[in-house]
Amino acid sequence: METVVFYQFVTEVPQAAAIWSALFLLTLGVLAVLVARPERDRPTDDPLPTAPTARELAAAEAVDLRRYAEEVAVAAAGAARTARRRRAAWLAAQEQMERAWAGYDEADTAARRFAGAGALPAPKTPRTPAEYATRERYLRRAASAAYWRGDLSMAQLGDVFGHRHGWDPRRHPVEQEVVLSRVIRDARLADYQAAATRERAAWRDAELAAEAARTLAEEAYAAAARLRPDLTPARRVATGAFRPALAARWRPARAG
Repeated sequence: METVVFYQFVTEVPQAAAIWSALFLLTLGVLAVLVARPERDRPTDDPLPTAPTARELAAAEAVDLRRYAEEVAVAAAGAARTARRRRAAWLAAQEQMERAWAGYDEADTAARRFAGAGALPAPKTPRTPAEYATRERYLRRAASAAYWRGDLSMAQLGDVFGHRHGWDPRRHPVEQEVVLSRVIRDARLADYQAAATRERAAWRDAELAAEAARTLAEEAYAAAARLRPDLTPARRVATGAFRPALAARWRPARAG
């Protein structure tokens, strides 16, 4: 029995190997033919791809130019709106700076007037507890009135009532007015300086926005001109409506 099985194995395995080898070689030959002649597999009614014509290229380029012109036009319109907003913000900041300067100028004039009065000798008054109480009441009334006018902050009013930062209720009312006027003038000067800083920042923002609007407007005009050759050559677009006017934005602060 073992001899029969061994005989069948020896005789049949080489035959199977020969058959599989022949099939493998046949498959390789078919693949080589298909790779070398791919057009045999293409349907006869499928035309070969051809290069685009000059008209098709021109049409595609026109579509791209139109799309670019529309995008630039939208960007230019947005930049123009931004420039108008920035210019309006700068005008508002300039108006606030002018009001701050007027307030400082008024406070400085009052401080000079009180300083002149303070140079005179103070009236002789008896230095009694009642006199000191009267002077303290006068200081509190004057400081409260200045607070309700907006000349003093809540913190400064607290310093007056707490006798801090140089507020001495024992001084004569004339001296108190001199100190009060100087404090108000210094506060108005700080307000003006802060307003001037905001105005300069708003002016720079408006200037940059105006320049961006001008550049995009010129690019939008040039893109439209490429679509319509009959348009006049692109010119510099006037942005005077957007650009902040060059004005005297600095005022000399008088020494107190």
